[in-house]
Amino acid sequence: MNFFKQWGHFMMQGAKFHARWEMEMSRNILGSKKRMFVLLLLLVPILIGGIVFADPVTEALPDVIGGKDAYNPSFYSMGIFIVSILVGLGAGLITGCIGAGGGFIIAPALMSAGIKGILAVGTDLFHIFAKAIMGSIIHRKLGNVSVPLAVVFLIGALGGATLGGVINRVLYEYNPVISDAFITTVYALMLGFLGFYAMYDFLKAKKTMSGGGEDHGAHGGKVEGTDLGGLPRKLQSITLPPMVKFDFDLTPGGRSISWIFLVLSGALVGLAAGIMGVGGGFLTFPIFVYMLGVSSMTTVGTDIFQIVFTAGYASITQYAIYGFIFYTLAMGMLLGSLMGIQIGAMVTKVVPGITIRGFYAMSVLAGFVNRFFALPAKLGGMGVIPISKETGAILEKIGIWAFFIVIGGFGVWVIGTFLKNIGTLRGEGEHI
Repeated sequence: MNFFKQWGHFMMQGAKFHARWEMEMSRNILGSKKRMFVLLLLLVPILIGGIVFADPVTEALPDVIGGKDAYNPSFYSMGIFIVSILVGLGAGLITGCIGAGGGFIIAPALMSAGIKGILAVGTDLFHIFAKAIMGSIIHRKLGNVSVPLAVVFLIGALGGATLGGVINRVLYEYNPVISDAFITTVYALMLGFLGFYAMYDFLKAKKTMSGGGEDHGAHGGKVEGTDLGGLPRKLQSITLPPMVKFDFDLTPGGRSISWIFLVLSGALVGLAAGIMGVGGGFLTFPIFVYMLGVSSMTTVGTDIFQIVFTAGYASITQYAIYGFIFYTLAMGMLLGSLMGIQIGAMVTKVVPGITIRGFYAMSVLAGFVNRFFALPAKLGGMGVIPISKETGAILEKIGIWAFFIVIGGFGVWVIGTFLKNIGTLRGEGEHI
């Protein structure tokens, strides 16, 4: 049970950090006319394709990002662009309202809509890269970027991303069903673990509040990583040159850690990015803070620096050049998430925090149920388990309906709450 709580906390902190990154990127993009102009330029191929050509979008796109002659053609009607906006909107609402990574639902949502797993992963990575390259304001001026830390970490991250991309492509080349089953299994395990812990955390917090207590958080406003735990202390005590120094503002002379641990950590993050999409950013924060002993301030700035390269490298070299990028979907998700994050963030001002935590647990568990119920049909198609196509299809439909009912209901509730309280929110904005 203690192991479950420790790893659950580890993953929850990663989900929250990923949400903070998403929200910062969103604010940076929407708050800059130059960045909004860049976004408009990215949408030009879609607009031209939809207006000029009978087969929307694809005639205007290069092959490497989903043009009509792409290795794995991803040309669809303008309708799928609208669907992608809704998917991004749902993910953005979860991120903004709950403050935890809504990006986890993107790949399951796309796969439920009939998109191949490898295309969903590549498209999600490209969407993360577009958001990162447009929204990043490097924290160098604040002294929060450790360039040596980021560069050494990137050595492992790029290698891990390459391995993840190769694994996905080899499985797809061998058998697309195996590829989908592999990605589905990875997401089912990750979402299941995170979802059950989130529900446990929600019920625990609810019990605490009903007993008259308050949930103040574990750190009381302290900078995470200031006090070293047992594992970071052990790792930093191992001297395997070259040593990388960081956190000079917290400790006289700074802290140091062997490059080998940074490379291995980067490889794990890159591997997750290459296999799952989502940029791998949800692992960076807990690994840096709870395993390597890097302060949260340095972690935030350094991760913003490295995620541009990790997501960009993985999306372009491992997926785009092979045609596994659905450009129309990526831009639709970007638009939807930008809107959803802003709406969700405003709703948190008028909704109790405990309610939001409950919705997060439900949303992640819905993603778990979606992928878990999709597995039997895929395993049956591979001959791994004895199950009829009809039974597998029924289970898959149950998972799809459960997923979209929960996510759709959550979206309706958040937007409805926003519209109902728009006067109150506007008044708060005027007093800021």
